[in-house]
Amino acid sequence: MQRTMRKQAVEWLAAAARDPRTCKEQWDQGADAVLLEAGRLWDVLSVPEHLGLGAVDVLRRTRARASGPVLVNCGARRVGFFLPPDPASEWVGPGVRHVGRGSWVAVPPPHRSTGWRLEWLLPPDGTGALYNPDVMELALREAGGAPAAPTRVSRP
Repeated sequence: MQRTMRKQAVEWLAAAARDPRTCKEQWDQGADAVLLEAGRLWDVLSVPEHLGLGAVDVLRRTRARASGPVLVNCGARRVGFFLPPDPASEWVGPGVRHVGRGSWVAVPPPHRSTGWRLEWLLPPDGTGALYNPDVMELALREAGGAPAAPTRVSRP
C-alpha cells in the first residue's frame, strides 16, 4: 500500500513537469530537487516559516478536511502550501509570495521528507489533494493575527 501511494505521489508531482519521465529519472538518480511549473496543477503560497508552521498547527488542531502538500525551505525559512491554481486571485501580506502560472518551484522527490534544504513537512499523497484557499486564509489569520495575516484578493 505504501509503495502504491509513493508511486502515485511521484506520478502526480511529475505531471507538473514539461517532461514527466525526465523528472522522475532525475529523482531516481538522486537529484535533490527538480524545477516544476506552477499554475497548471497547483499554485504555491509561500509564507515566512513562523507563520506557516503556526498555520499547520491550526490546520491540525481544527482537523481541516482539505489538506495538501506542505514544503519547507529550511535555508530561506519559508513554508509553501500547495493550492488549486487561481490566476484570478493574488495573496497580499508581509512576506507572502503567491507562486502561480509563469513561475517555477524547486521540488524534492515526494518520498524524501528530511535531510535536505527542501523538505516535505506533509508530502503529497498522490490523490491530488490541495489546500482550500478559504481554509488556508482562515488558518493563516489565526496563526498570525488578523492584521498580519495574508489575505486573498481577486484581481479585476
